[in-house]
Amino acid sequence: MPGECLLVLGPSGSGKSTLALALAGLVPNELPGEWHGRLLVDAVDVAGGGLDSSGLAASSGRVGLLFQDPERQLVMDRAEDDIAFGLENRGWPRDEMRARVPQVLADVGLGGFEGRRPSRLSGGEQQRLALAGVLASRPGLLVLDEPTANLDPEGADLLMARIAEIRDRRSTTIVLVEHNVELAWRLADHVLVLDADGSPIAIDTPSGILARHAASVRIAGAWLPGDALAGPASAGAAARGRPIATVDRVTFGYDPGQPVVVDASLRIEAGDRLAILGRNGSGKSTIGQLLVGLLRPGSGRVRLDGSDPIRIPAAELARRAGYAFQDPERQFLATSVADEVRLGLRPDELAGLDDLMTRLRLPLGIFGSRSPYRLSGGEQRRLSLACILSRRPDLLVLDEPTFGQDRHGQEAILEIVRERVDAGAAVVAATHDRRFVDAFARRIVAIDAGRVGEPSP
Repeated sequence: MPGECLLVLGPSGSGKSTLALALAGLVPNELPGEWHGRLLVDAVDVAGGGLDSSGLAASSGRVGLLFQDPERQLVMDRAEDDIAFGLENRGWPRDEMRARVPQVLADVGLGGFEGRRPSRLSGGEQQRLALAGVLASRPGLLVLDEPTANLDPEGADLLMARIAEIRDRRSTTIVLVEHNVELAWRLADHVLVLDADGSPIAIDTPSGILARHAASVRIAGAWLPGDALAGPASAGAAARGRPIATVDRVTFGYDPGQPVVVDASLRIEAGDRLAILGRNGSGKSTIGQLLVGLLRPGSGRVRLDGSDPIRIPAAELARRAGYAFQDPERQFLATSVADEVRLGLRPDELAGLDDLMTRLRLPLGIFGSRSPYRLSGGEQRRLSLACILSRRPDLLVLDEPTFGQDRHGQEAILEIVRERVDAGAAVVAATHDRRFVDAFARRIVAIDAGRVGEPSP
């Protein structure tokens, strides 16, 4: 009904993002694919393949879509220009645009960011900027595809509070695709649950889902409020083993005079399961990239097995350390899943690949010929993990490893990570996902404004 909020749940790859694209008229009008049936938005069949260019433009005016990957909809060099770009294309008067841009930035917690470069923002800040661009034109239908995926807890609370305000006014209909059901549940008027093949399991009120469909939802792999990962981490101290990596009083900045990491020190040993926590933009991803030699410190030093990772040849470095980017697409090189995961592997590493891919719910018999770029966000994340897990490095650095993951995906990742730690590896995860932290971490390090120190033993 107009003004209501529909929460869409389902396992990774069930078609949630495809539904979001269809509501905006992008599937199948702009993106190739086979479509049957009708999907009406304001009595217009937006996904029936019959929209001409003017119809698609009209659809874009009534529907605001936030992509799963915010970088896909950030197109300008300044934050304020990015928001104004969409308004200008809709013919807004200049004075109204000038008033609306700072207002919508403040609404999403980015007040004062008008002159910031989107490419220099953290993943969570980029997501909020993309949301500001979507909200700027006041769409009648707001479609949000996992809007909290890259947000720290404070940012996620702020975003959901903003969505709650929009829902409470009942002037905008909301379709919300979200794995973080703890935050999203209270916003929903109705819940649609999809099975792994995209077919509906149930559509009901939130209380009706819990009362009548909870077992089916959990079997499918979707999260429900209160669900936890099985097998919490040991409450004991971290296993003490040989040192694998050290960060010694490192400072780093992307721009002169603006350090992102300040005088940071960290020691990582075999058997460590370390979670790095911090707000968006605090430097978590930067610390991870320094550990594996993707960035060179401005001062201080980083050592990986006693060597400077910057100086280790790439083929050798890939077997000493693996890094999973926050955005999985950044590390894809091949045109098929099979070629991507086999790229650069030795014969002995190929031996266990089929089993690894099956455990990560990407069996090569089904997914091998698919393009990595046509997978769902959760499937892309698991593929990026498979590419580094297959080499069995001593150090695994995972940036938001549970992004887009249903319960089955998180359980598979957690089980494999624990096995690698038991075999002598160390795992560092930069994450906002407290459910994963509770089940994974033996040590937790907090980073604030780039400052992090090794906790006392």
